[in-house]
Amino acid sequence: MNQYLTAIGFGDIESKKELYEILTQVEQKFTQHELTLQDGEMDFCEFRKEYSEGIGISLFGDMDMNSHFQKQYYFPYFTGKGITSYADVAVERRSDREAYIGICEDSKIAINLIFHVQNTLEYLRMCQLSSQGRVQYMSVTLSALSNEGMILFPVSKNKYQEKRQQEDVHNRMKLVNAAKSGDPAAIESLTLDDIDTYSKVSRRLISEDIFSIVDTSIMPFGIECDKYSILGTILKYTVTENKLTKEELYIMDLEVNDLRFSLCVPKARVVGEPANGRRFKGNIWLQGKINFD
Repeated sequence: MNQYLTAIGFGDIESKKELYEILTQVEQKFTQHELTLQDGEMDFCEFRKEYSEGIGISLFGDMDMNSHFQKQYYFPYFTGKGITSYADVAVERRSDREAYIGICEDSKIAINLIFHVQNTLEYLRMCQLSSQGRVQYMSVTLSALSNEGMILFPVSKNKYQEKRQQEDVHNRMKLVNAAKSGDPAAIESLTLDDIDTYSKVSRRLISEDIFSIVDTSIMPFGIECDKYSILGTILKYTVTENKLTKEELYIMDLEVNDLRFSLCVPKARVVGEPANGRRFKGNIWLQGKINFD
């Protein structure tokens, strides 16, 4: 059972029988249905059932010539809006099933972001249409699911500090891009900056809490490559509802290390009251839609 079903309002599922009933509903009363040719006798098929706008379950499997569907796997999804990054994206197939992960190399953050690809069939069709076997990506729209979280107050900053922070982020992006090109001066400058930052943080930690020093953050969480622990600023939020379970969900637009994406989390499992400017802290499963045009 996928642990992130809780994130979209299915936290009360306690047995496989209940899960199978929901998956049968996805197959029989789908909102969207797509398929792509797999070989001469089989199609690879996806059924999607929405339980709120942009929130639902995707069910994948094989369909034969007699329209007999054999389930392979499923996952809960939350579709984000807008563009998160125009950075290069590499796509790799998972070894255990016909599912794909994307690797986004955005210079805004210090790590390569790995995410679960939501539009698998669209990607497969683009690969089939590509004569050279290479698919051109325009951008990526990231989103995230979280089972629970905590709301923190923002770090107090004046306008000068905010402007200085934006300049520092911009300058670091330029240095990172130069370092990727092999510029030794940029590499040395980044190393010295990291040493200086470590020294400043170590001194401040003696008398301050870490969350009053670190504004936002994102780092890998656990052993799975597309799971992260984040601390992000809430830009705006809304409340929606799972139409089947009637459970309320928060939809939050977050800014994490100057990267913007949306998050879905059950309202009842969030400690604190969200507000614009406050921060969300929690563990997430990162998903993404690759935009081809």
